[in-house]
Amino acid sequence: MFVDVLGLAAVGLVAGVVSTVVSLASVVSYPALLAFGLPPLAANVTNTVALLFTGLGAAAGSRPELAGQRTVVGRLGLAAALGGAAGAGLLLVTPARTFEMAAPWLVGGASLLLLLRPPRAGQASLGGESGLALRAAVFCVAVYTGYFGAAGGIIMFAVLAAALDRSPARVNAVKNLVGALANAVAAVWFALFGPVDWAAVGPLAAGFLLGGWVGPAIARRLPGDSLRLAAAICGLAVAVKLGVDAYRSG
Repeated sequence: MFVDVLGLAAVGLVAGVVSTVVSLASVVSYPALLAFGLPPLAANVTNTVALLFTGLGAAAGSRPELAGQRTVVGRLGLAAALGGAAGAGLLLVTPARTFEMAAPWLVGGASLLLLLRPPRAGQASLGGESGLALRAAVFCVAVYTGYFGAAGGIIMFAVLAAALDRSPARVNAVKNLVGALANAVAAVWFALFGPVDWAAVGPLAAGFLLGGWVGPAIARRLPGDSLRLAAAICGLAVAVKLGVDAYRSG
């Protein structure tokens, strides 16, 4: 039991850092929960509840990058919260097969967007940070995050990078906070109605909290566009893995 607690905390630490730097927490933590013996649905909802603490850690660790971004975080956070609630509700009443089949294409497309279309100063798509199109896109990504979630941070980062005229580190900070809001609302749904393994949540959440706090310090030290490129390359690798798993089992 003590070994399991330490193992889950270590997984949370690594996943929290990975989440805030290259947006792939669940790629680390979800398989680990399966390895610890949780069924797939329980692992999914337990992971989402624990991910709340990555957001808390990231918010504390990203204060320099979040300076002056309260308005955009608030505007996009509402869309993300609504999307997270919708996605969580869908997960509890429908099978995940549709999203499993779509996930490789969503993650791969977002990764290619990051890789092939780096944001340029003074240029923004989706109507810019105050555009309705951006809020609609954030809502849709949050639905995906609440429902299935694999590499949802990559998709959110790609959407925000296309619309916000900011450095990758500042876009990443917004992504961390907006994604945390989507996770938070989904987590409430799962806590009330899902098969959450609360014994696993504690140590995993502790690791997420520390990893989320440390991650932004690493991200801000990455040179130039390396954060964007790292997220894109990792995302493409995950898309291939998700595609192989989804279509081979289909």
